[in-house]
Amino acid sequence: VIMGKTNMDEFAMGSSTENSAFFVTHNPWNLNHAPGGSSGGSAAAVAAGECAAALGSDTGGSIRQPASYCGVVGLKPTYGMVSRYGLVAFASSLDQIGPITKDVEDSAILMNVIAGHDPQDSTSIAGKKEDYTKYLKEDVSGMKIGIPEEYFNLEFDEEVKASVLAAVEKLKEAGAEVETVHMTDASYALAAYYVIAPAEASSNLARYDGVRYGLRSEQAADVSEMFTNTRHEGFGDEVKRRIMIGTYALSSGYYDAYYLKAQKVRTLIKDDFDRIFNDFDLILTPTAPSTAIELESKSDPLEMYHTDIFTVPVNIAGVPAMLSLIHI
Repeated sequence: VIMGKTNMDEFAMGSSTENSAFFVTHNPWNLNHAPGGSSGGSAAAVAAGECAAALGSDTGGSIRQPASYCGVVGLKPTYGMVSRYGLVAFASSLDQIGPITKDVEDSAILMNVIAGHDPQDSTSIAGKKEDYTKYLKEDVSGMKIGIPEEYFNLEFDEEVKASVLAAVEKLKEAGAEVETVHMTDASYALAAYYVIAPAEASSNLARYDGVRYGLRSEQAADVSEMFTNTRHEGFGDEVKRRIMIGTYALSSGYYDAYYLKAQKVRTLIKDDFDRIFNDFDLILTPTAPSTAIELESKSDPLEMYHTDIFTVPVNIAGVPAMLSLIHI
């Protein structure tokens, strides 16, 4: 039974749900803290018991980061595994829909429903449908897990680091083989993401011009002024900021310096993941650099972007990732 819609950051651009076009969502565990974003409403609803499961969209961590803040399970599937048909595109080469649930079993059950080829989505992967619940019976004994050293050289809270290392010890006790690996280009992921994603957004959101559908400004003397006023009135500050960044990166004078270079970094990051997955079953990293932040505590956009530092690499590479609560 579909209960309804949940709140999120406008056009999925945000990490706290404070950029919503409607209202701010609060973390159900502490109402003074953010639920994360952009799919913060979904994570908060599941954590509060308002629904059994919810969907989110993940462009740079927007399922996993709010799941981390709210203490639930969030899965970003492999790019193309779940249809994006009906999703308002933010960054088409990065966006992916996935489940937010209370546990891994519910996540597998929901994936059985939503995964599969959709001819209405040109990026949808054709292939045989799987029963993801069958993997729940497997244990971690003998599984090879890589811990990227470079991730632990990044700036994040000691409390988070201690939690991740405690999970590593539990996995070792359960029979997993854990080794340090190297992802030498991981430190460039955040910068590359905040060039590629805004560049795609500036193109995707060009359709919201007041002509074909959506909001149209009534305060305009001519068509040109109508375009300008519609976009000024209709978009929030963060959306405007990212459109400006993306337009700048795609401009003729800066395309090679920013966008092309970011795409080259994307290839290097993807190669890092491919190399490691040749020898390892999974990679274990933190999801967020801190526990749930307080509402209105990060007024600097660059400081807010830093909360995506651990999540964006998998979106850039197109591989799956899950925020899971480890209880062994």
